[in-house]
Amino acid sequence: MHKIPVTVVTGFLGAGKTTLVRHLLQNNQGRRIAVLVNEFGEVGIDGELLKSCRVCDDDEDPNANILELANGCLCCTVQEEFLPTMQELLKRRDRLDCILIETSGLALPKPLVQAFRWPEIRTGATVDGVVTVVDCEALANGQFVGNLDALEAQRQADDSLEHETPIEELFEDQLACADMVLLAKVDRVDLATQHRIQQWLKKELPNGVKIVPCKQGEISPDLLLGFNAAVEDNLDSRPSHHDTEEEHEHDEDITSRPPSYCLGNITMPSFRLPE
Repeated sequence: MHKIPVTVVTGFLGAGKTTLVRHLLQNNQGRRIAVLVNEFGEVGIDGELLKSCRVCDDDEDPNANILELANGCLCCTVQEEFLPTMQELLKRRDRLDCILIETSGLALPKPLVQAFRWPEIRTGATVDGVVTVVDCEALANGQFVGNLDALEAQRQADDSLEHETPIEELFEDQLACADMVLLAKVDRVDLATQHRIQQWLKKELPNGVKIVPCKQGEISPDLLLGFNAAVEDNLDSRPSHHDTEEEHEHDEDITSRPPSYCLGNITMPSFRLPE
């Protein structure tokens, strides 16, 4: 059976990841999508939100690990255990066209992608591409994240985060792992500012990574899905500030999600866009 393609959506809290996922579910163009989300988001993709989007049956249990959606899609939470959830989805891959994973706003994408090298996953799934969502309005204000207090509260609430990473390093790692950058909230800045931000981002990104302006998560699934990048096989070309750290071993005792990284005592570094 073919490997099911997985798209990883990363970015800071409040950047617009959840809005993007919600729009994709509402406009799936007949695709059967499984969405894995972490509950520590600004607005979780939970049963109530899905019902408000009219894609979930009224009798679904919002506390279930895997929700069956009315449009043929699935929604899962991975706050507790990543591997068992993926294994359960792979049992159903004949019913799915793709999987989309929304990371926590504090998670690095690379450790998650490395998990797709685990024997239990690599035979059934491949990381099709990594999409990094960037807050255009925050960058215009000289910040990497719009609400620093909310990000700090998220860090304090998630006791599973194992490492500390400066905010600028986390941002750089998110960009370095990307196949595409979605520049969200472009409707909140003027065109000249948007252009300056795009020019600055181009200098920060690897060659060939596209920047796509986006508002309200409105992007065609054809752009968001189908990179065919097999990211787990070419991670050496996606540098991280944590590449010198030993890759976490995976054995029978590891049944949870891949390692996450957190910010230490969060302070906003000085940051100015070029004129």
